[in-house]
Amino acid sequence: MNFRIAARLSVVIASLELLAAQNARVEGPLSALSDSIRALAERVSPAVVEIQVTGYATTEDEKGLAANQVSRQSSSGSGVIVDPSGYIVTNAHVVQGAVKIRVLMPRNSRLAGSTSPETPRTRTVNARLIGIDRESDLALIRIDEKGLPVLPMADSDKLQQGDLVFAIGSPMGLRNSVSMGVVSATRRAISDENPILYIQTDASVNPGNSGGALVDTGGSLIGLNTFIVSRSGGNEGIGFAIPSNVVRSVCEQLKRRGRVSRGAVGLFVQNISPTMAAGLGLSLQQGAVIADVEPGGPADVANLKRRDIILSLNGHTIESARQFQDDIGRRQGGEKIAIVVQRGTERITIPVEVKEQPAPFDPLATLVSPEKNLVHRLGILCIEIDREVARLIPELRRSYGVIVAAKAPEGQAQFIDIQQGDVIHSVNNEPVALLSAFRSMIQDFKPGDAVVLQIERDGRFQYVAFEIE
Repeated sequence: MNFRIAARLSVVIASLELLAAQNARVEGPLSALSDSIRALAERVSPAVVEIQVTGYATTEDEKGLAANQVSRQSSSGSGVIVDPSGYIVTNAHVVQGAVKIRVLMPRNSRLAGSTSPETPRTRTVNARLIGIDRESDLALIRIDEKGLPVLPMADSDKLQQGDLVFAIGSPMGLRNSVSMGVVSATRRAISDENPILYIQTDASVNPGNSGGALVDTGGSLIGLNTFIVSRSGGNEGIGFAIPSNVVRSVCEQLKRRGRVSRGAVGLFVQNISPTMAAGLGLSLQQGAVIADVEPGGPADVANLKRRDIILSLNGHTIESARQFQDDIGRRQGGEKIAIVVQRGTERITIPVEVKEQPAPFDPLATLVSPEKNLVHRLGILCIEIDREVARLIPELRRSYGVIVAAKAPEGQAQFIDIQQGDVIHSVNNEPVALLSAFRSMIQDFKPGDAVVLQIERDGRFQYVAFEIE
């Protein structure tokens, strides 16, 4: 009897030992993965901050229509520290129209002195706007801090579908939230009007994540979370991020000169379809073909020709016209690139020098001088509408007002949704006809006073509301 019990016990013990060994083999890798993700989040999170914005906007009535009332509103988004001297990148739509911008920073002993368990874990720091680039939906702000933790930027051109990524930000105001997913697609075009090719990811991105970090498994910034496509308003696994290479280029230019320039080579490129390939006798049925070459432009000087099929740019394969345009747009004037094309049966490498895209022609620019046209308190240059100006812009809905010709490098207008070309018709319901009167009205306001401008933009009236600083 004792022998049989001992034999059964030995079988049970052996089974338990086998089960434990199997669990250890499974638990080991999963535990290591969990530890790696935890370590990555701890390393990356200090460089991702919450941005709190205060501004004015028109309210909506019960039907969701804009009511002619202006109220003070607050919102929040996310940002990524990209320079230890206080530069933070976020989305332009996060800070657009802001009166005040504040950054919620994690408190740590190195930057804020010794802390105790009773000390709040975060602190609020005022920020100022350095520059906005609406085309890429990026903005650069700065706080007066030094020695901040930063996220290095990875090469987003090397990102591949299926790569593991992590979204970090403040969705719904829930600071320092981390979600995990994969890259659903790279170089995703959203519309013909939007020039950016986005990273698509199923990592959870929600309202408030805008401006937050999309990082790779090495903890480097691979993209800036920007928007979602959703029927419910919440995350449905379709999120989009601006690639880090675009973020890097825009940040460097905004930091250096407060504006963004884009490259051009004088080419109009189209996607190849099977029908186009058959009709033109092209050797490939997909890719990008040169439809037109600007006479005298860089591509013309370099001897690129119509019907050339673009194969690669600086060693990167070109699969679509949008991809080519996106890559050229990120280049700077004077930069030299190598374009490989298929011309008939011949493959040719052609060096081209990029030029800066010219600014749109503005007939009003010749009428502006900083000495006469600057509204110093706002930091905008304005032109009074007279007969000559009215002749240049016959489509104006009113024949009086002042036109915003430009923003000065410094001034409150950097925080206000005022754009070049806006026509200011009234201030707090008082009509504006003369530049001198407009300047006097603005000068008479006290700090903290509410100001509502009625402007005309793209043929439509709207309000811009803010507080005087």
